[in-house]
Amino acid sequence: MTTQRKAYRASILHSIADPKDVGLEHSYQYFEDGLLVVEHGHIIDVGPATEVLKRQPRGLHVTQYKDKLITSGFIDTHIHYPQTGMIASYGEQLLDWLENYTFPEERRFKNPVYAHKVAKLFLDELASNGTTTALVFGTVHKESVDVFFQEAERRNVRMIAGKVLMDRNAPDYLRDTPESGYADSKALIEKWHKRGRLLYAVTPRFAPTSTPEQLATVGKLLEEYPDVYMHTHLSENKKEIEWVLELFPERNSYLDVYDHYGLLHKRSVFAHGIHLSDCECQRLTDTESAIAFCPTSNLFLGSGLFRLPKMEQHGVRVGMGTDVGAGTSFSILQTMSEAYKIMQLQQEKLHPLKSLFLATLGGARALHLDDQIGNLNVGKEADFVVLDLHATQLMRFRMNQATTLEEKLFVLMSLGDDRTVCETYIYGEKAYDSRGGIRDKKIAS
Repeated sequence: MTTQRKAYRASILHSIADPKDVGLEHSYQYFEDGLLVVEHGHIIDVGPATEVLKRQPRGLHVTQYKDKLITSGFIDTHIHYPQTGMIASYGEQLLDWLENYTFPEERRFKNPVYAHKVAKLFLDELASNGTTTALVFGTVHKESVDVFFQEAERRNVRMIAGKVLMDRNAPDYLRDTPESGYADSKALIEKWHKRGRLLYAVTPRFAPTSTPEQLATVGKLLEEYPDVYMHTHLSENKKEIEWVLELFPERNSYLDVYDHYGLLHKRSVFAHGIHLSDCECQRLTDTESAIAFCPTSNLFLGSGLFRLPKMEQHGVRVGMGTDVGAGTSFSILQTMSEAYKIMQLQQEKLHPLKSLFLATLGGARALHLDDQIGNLNVGKEADFVVLDLHATQLMRFRMNQATTLEEKLFVLMSLGDDRTVCETYIYGEKAYDSRGGIRDKKIAS
């Protein structure tokens, strides 16, 4: 048993509830000297090290860390793997940015060799930033999703992805049809959904690039496969919203377009949701749909300020998203830092424990996976990250001035980035080590 069972000793912090529901003091567990025990890819014990060790067999292999913090792996609820190569593209807002940067780059993903190269780099970046689960856009090409899932399966990482559906208002080289999009999506669902740790998301890009006929096929797929995800964009940019209402004048709102075609359900995740009415927020809650809060891309594209308190007021599920490549970093830590600033610009506060919730358990709840991932509770899948609290000279100096857990966590999310990630574990196996990079030779780039 001890050859299968491993333990990790460090400070341990994880989110156990939403602070808005239970208060800050009851929203987390923290063990200054903690022990996490893993066996067969799952967490079997966690708590104060001295107590956990008493419950474990003699001879247990323990990896001990100094000045490190173990927490649950980060969850990215909205990201585009084909946009890895165009991150930090200068000078446009959403619609022009799509035309000038996004579409030309996504054209290259018809070539599965190129798609596989980027998929490997993308998954390497996630691991090196401590992200263990992500909801991922592919391209319109079926090949781009196939190779992504192949690489994710080889790493045994939990990924949710899908082929983009887009049959109008896009270059000819990136369009499918309602019929081909439906057939390709159906084939990919049959092949990949629930294969290992992989899950499928039906993925219309956004309402302007799908005809009513295609949106109807999305609704049909969701009826045929009720446990798949639906992943798209919503109310990111004011010009985008005006365009949607011009294209669908019979609908009451942007969200109503999706609602009309049956696209709101338990596993629907909408990226952004910056400019939503109270009625739209309530409808998201009623259907158990979720919003991905993407602060770095919202600032980068000048889209607006996400209103988290409004979402909380209506009970909308919210996760954190990097939205690479409009987002400017794969790091959830940096994303948390930008989220704090978004709240500051609205004279609101974002407590570091709330940020931790959004980046872990909140993301799992948004994806309806909180029974499997999102924190370090016994029985959960062993996706976790070891963070170096002294990763840089400045962090070491600043951490030594911090006197409370909350202050240390705030320093971590304000100054942390990929240099802070010491190790990343996927299903109980080390996937990344800052000293040696991607660990498994069979998947190393």
